[in-house]
Amino acid sequence: MEKRKAVLTLYFINYLHWDQNLSTAVYHAFSSLCYFTPVLGALIADSWLGKFKTIVYLSVVYVLGHIVKSVGAIPSVGDSTIHIVLSMVGLILIAFGTGGIKPCVAAFGGDQFDEEHTNERRKFFSIFYMSINGGSVLSTLITPILRGDVQCFGGDCYALAFGVPAILMVIALVVFISGSGMYKKSPPEGNVLLDVCKCMGLAIKNRWKSSKYDPKKKHWLDWAEEKYPRRLIHEIKMVLRVLVLYIPLPMFWALFDQQGSRWTLQATRMNMAFGSTFVLKPDQMQMLNALLILVFVPIFDMVVYPLIGLCRINLTPLKKMAVGMVFAALAFGSATLVEVNVTKTVVEPAPQGQCLLQVYNLAVSDVKLNIPGSNLFSQPIKSYEDPPAYQHIQLGGHNKTINMAVTQNEIPYQCVQTFTEQKAYTLVLHSNGSGIVCQLATDNIHKSEKMEAYLRFINTRSEAVNITVGAVDFYVPADYGISPHNSVERKEYTTDKCTSGSQDFPITLGLLDFGASYTVILKGDPGQIILHKMEDVKANNVHIAWQIPQYVLITAGEVMFSITGLEFSYSQAPANMKSVLQAGWLLTVAFGNVIVLIVAEGAGLDQWMEFLLFAGLLVAVCIIFSIMAYFYTYVDPDELDKLFPDKTVNDDDEDNLKKNQKYHMDQTDDSMYLNQIVKSTNM
Repeated sequence: MEKRKAVLTLYFINYLHWDQNLSTAVYHAFSSLCYFTPVLGALIADSWLGKFKTIVYLSVVYVLGHIVKSVGAIPSVGDSTIHIVLSMVGLILIAFGTGGIKPCVAAFGGDQFDEEHTNERRKFFSIFYMSINGGSVLSTLITPILRGDVQCFGGDCYALAFGVPAILMVIALVVFISGSGMYKKSPPEGNVLLDVCKCMGLAIKNRWKSSKYDPKKKHWLDWAEEKYPRRLIHEIKMVLRVLVLYIPLPMFWALFDQQGSRWTLQATRMNMAFGSTFVLKPDQMQMLNALLILVFVPIFDMVVYPLIGLCRINLTPLKKMAVGMVFAALAFGSATLVEVNVTKTVVEPAPQGQCLLQVYNLAVSDVKLNIPGSNLFSQPIKSYEDPPAYQHIQLGGHNKTINMAVTQNEIPYQCVQTFTEQKAYTLVLHSNGSGIVCQLATDNIHKSEKMEAYLRFINTRSEAVNITVGAVDFYVPADYGISPHNSVERKEYTTDKCTSGSQDFPITLGLLDFGASYTVILKGDPGQIILHKMEDVKANNVHIAWQIPQYVLITAGEVMFSITGLEFSYSQAPANMKSVLQAGWLLTVAFGNVIVLIVAEGAGLDQWMEFLLFAGLLVAVCIIFSIMAYFYTYVDPDELDKLFPDKTVNDDDEDNLKKNQKYHMDQTDDSMYLNQIVKSTNM
C-alpha cells in the first residue's frame, strides 16, 4: 500500500484543491498513523483476538475505509466539505485497518510451519517478499492508469483508483477466509511489549518511591526485581541499548517517505514523455523504487558486500546503516539539483506590493512603453514579439493606477490601467486606426498540477470565433476579444476546428506541452485565419529521467539502512524481544513522517532549499549516529542461556523459576521471518 499512496498527493491537490504544503502534511500525517496503528494491531492480536481474527476483522475495516474514500471521490456526493470529511474518515479507517494487517500477515504465515520445517518457512518468506514487491510494482503502475486514463464524472477517476483496491481486497479476504479450516491458529499468548512496559513502569515507580536508606541498584531496571524475573530484566536492558540507537533513525524515514509526496510533486513539473507515444504519470515513478529493490538486494548480498570483504574492510551493520544514510542524503542532493533546474521554467508569483507584467505588441510596427519611475521596457517592443519574461512592477500598496506612455512612430499615446498586487498581467497594445489602444488581461502563471497545458486566444479579427481544441471549447469575441484560460491535454494538435461566421477553418496548434501556458493570436481576413502562438509560461523542459539518480541513491540507501538495520537489531536482542524491536522500528518510521509534516507546514522554504535542509539534517544525524555506533559494543543474546539457565535461577524461589521459564523461548534463527514482517510495513 505504501507505494500506492502517491496517488493521495495528487488527489489532495487536484480533487480537494489543497495547496502543496497542506497536501504534503496530510499525506505524512496519514503515513505516520499507518505506522502507529500496527503496534496497536499487534497488541490486539497477541492479547485478545489472535492473528487470524485480527486479520479478518481489521481487513473489513480496511475495505470500509477504501469504500468511504471512493464515495468521497464522487463529485456528485455532497459539497467540498462532505468530500473532505469522507476522505479523512476513509483514511483513518484504512490506517487502523492496515494496523491489523501489517504486523499479523507475515507472522501468521510463519505460524503455519513447525520448527523442523525451517527451509520451507524460508521459502515461504522468499515468496512472500517477492509478492510484496510484485504487488508494489503493479499497484504503482495500475493505480495511476485507473486515475488518469479512465475518465469519470468529467475528470480523473479517483473513485475508481480507490474503489478497485477495495474490490481486490474483498476477493483476497474471501480467499483467505475460505482456507480457515486448513490454518494452524495459535491462541493469544499475551504480548511481551505489555510486559516490558509494565516492568519498566514498576522500576520507575519503585525508584521514585525509594529512600536514601534503601540498598543501591546497579541499574534503574533492577528496581523491578521484586516482581519480574532477572532474565526478563536483563533482556530489557539489552533491548534498551538497541532502542537508544533508534533515536536518530526517524530522519532517514523523513527523507525516504517523501517519494510519495515531494518527489511526486516534483515529477508533475517535469517532462514525462518518452518518445511521441508513451507518457509516464507522476505517481508511476515510484515503481522504480520497487523494481530497484528486487535488483539491488541480490546484488548487494552476492556482489557488493563480498567485494568489500575482499578489500579487508570491516563493514559492520552499523557502518552499513551510516552509509545508507549518506546515500539518502545524496539522493536529496540530487533532488535539489533537479529542483533548481525545474524551477527555471516556473514563474514565481509577485510578492506583496508588486505585480507581474508582460507586453504584447499587436500593432504593425515597433512601440515603446514608458512606466513612470521605472526603466523597464526601455527597448522598443517589436510587433508580435514573444515577451522574454515577466517584469516586476512596484505598486507600493494593494493596488495602483498607473498612467503609462506608449510611443509609436514618435507619437505618444496615454495608457491608464489599474494593477493589483501579486497578480500577473499582459498589456495588449494594438492599433484602432486612430492610434494605439491598450488593454489589460489577467494571466494564469501557475503550472497545471494535472500536467496539462493552459491555453487562451486573442481574436484580432472583426468576427467572433468558436474553437474546439480536443474536448475543450473556446469562444473568442471579435475585435481583440480575449478568451479565458482553459486547461487542455498535453499533445500535438493538428486538426482542430475553428468556426467564424458561417465558415469552418482547420487550425494547427502544434504541441501544447506539459505545464506551459500559451496565448494564440488569431489574425487574418474574413476568408482566412492565421495563428501566432506565444508561450507565456515555459513548458516543463527537465525530463523525468533526471529523477532516476535520486531513486537509485535512495533505494541503495534503503537496502543498506533498512534491511541491515533490522538484521542488526534482531541479532542484538533475545528472540522473545523481537516484537518490541519491531514496534520500535515502526515508531521510527512514524516519527520520521511527523518530521516532514512539521517542516512542510512550518518551514516556509523554497522546495530546493527544503530538499537541501533535509539532506543537511540527515548528514548531521549520520554523524551523531556514527559516534553512537562507535561506542556500541556488540553482544550475543545466546549468552543469556549461560547467564540464566533455568535450573540455576533462584532454585529456592519456585515462583521466580516459573517466571523465568515463561520468558525463556526457543532461540530459533528467524531473522528472515521478522525481516519479512517489517519489510511488509514499508510497502
